Amino acid sequence: MWIDTHVHFDTPEFDATRADDWAWARDAGVSAQIIPTVWPANFETVRAQSSLFPNTFYALGIHPMYVMGLAREDSIELLHSAVVRSMDEDKFVAIGEIGLDGFVSDVDWDTQVWFLREQLKIAREFDLPVLLHVRRSVDQVSKHLREFNIQKGIAHAFNGSFEQASVYVNMGLHLGFGGTMTFERARQIRRLASDLPLSSLVIETDAPDIPPAWVNAGEHNYSYHLPRIAHTLAELRGLRHEVLAQSLWHNTLNALPRLVQVLPADI
Repeated sequence: MWIDTHVHFDTPEFDATRADDWAWARDAGVSAQIIPTVWPANFETVRAQSSLFPNTFYALGIHPMYVMGLAREDSIELLHSAVVRSMDEDKFVAIGEIGLDGFVSDVDWDTQVWFLREQLKIAREFDLPVLLHVRRSVDQVSKHLREFNIQKGIAHAFNGSFEQASVYVNMGLHLGFGGTMTFERARQIRRLASDLPLSSLVIETDAPDIPPAWVNAGEHNYSYHLPRIAHTLAELRGLRHEVLAQSLWHNTLNALPRLVQVLPADI
């Protein structure tokens, strides 16, 4: 019924219980998961895990917080080669996680921008959507998206203004909402989730990060929390679960068109 559009299922937090976590998510009603990579070292790990677990899909990209210390041209060549190899696989759906991060101070901005632009070139070359990291960088990322004419993908964990959100929506992108939305004090994000066009929204966990309000401090997030996160969105918008689930399913397939090859159009 639900698609977790952003879960780092390959991280060590899942090592001891990964098969159980996958089963618990399916039992809870999570029909599919998208795993983004963060740097070349986990390309093959994520690709292998997606083949082990049904309806688990992957994206290939270099996260802005992982760019320091990477050999620039070599890393982009590794990404390009991995994309070429994956284009015939129905589990491969996007370029990501890529973007810019204006929150951390120890990652050189110019290096982040270089990696983003090189990866947007790859997305454009292969006509692939992007999974975007836009923390404190919403306007800067959108500028590069416009330059490369990127019209498909998801700005994950979106936390901008309504006006900034509208820029992404008008470009054809979708916006990801997750655990932060479940906190009553997150008024701006809850307003966005309530007021943006329903057709522009998708949901995510970002597990093991960004746990929802009911998870104890210090505990990890998991995909099986997604239906309860969706319940919060349904309440905010005054929608029945069935209506929301159908809409978000369609939105995700629109954002990540390669999913249409393997997932049903309706649920």
